[in-house]
Amino acid sequence: MSYFGLDKINKLIQTIKQHGGIRMSLYKLYRMESLRPGTLVGVDKDGNKYYENLSYFYGRNRWVEYSPKYGTDYDGSQVPAEWFGWLHYKTDFTPDKDPHRPKYKWMAEHTENPTFTSGAYMPYSTTRPKIEAWVPPSK
Repeated sequence: MSYFGLDKINKLIQTIKQHGGIRMSLYKLYRMESLRPGTLVGVDKDGNKYYENLSYFYGRNRWVEYSPKYGTDYDGSQVPAEWFGWLHYKTDFTPDKDPHRPKYKWMAEHTENPTFTSGAYMPYSTTRPKIEAWVPPSK
């Protein structure tokens, strides 16, 4: 069966079925640029889904599929710290199964990086600039 490559075709068909058919597979290819089979490990509060496939190479076998609310405008800062640790192999426990994860009242909730948005930090200075723009003399 593997001699003719039929096992690869069978794997492709199983992957398409796992993602919800041809239409959803094409949508996922459009958004995420890859169609990978894997087991769902967990979902965070924003709706990001985290997958694992142990048949892939170490370092490539965990990934995140961002929530559809982000569309194609997603970035790495939308992953909370607890899931970041799991994605980058700092721990093998998912956040809901980690017994050593502290949760105190003073700990802030995760927020994504606001760079290039209206909420970005913009420093200002109260000192005069050393270089001033040249203003042409008026006639």
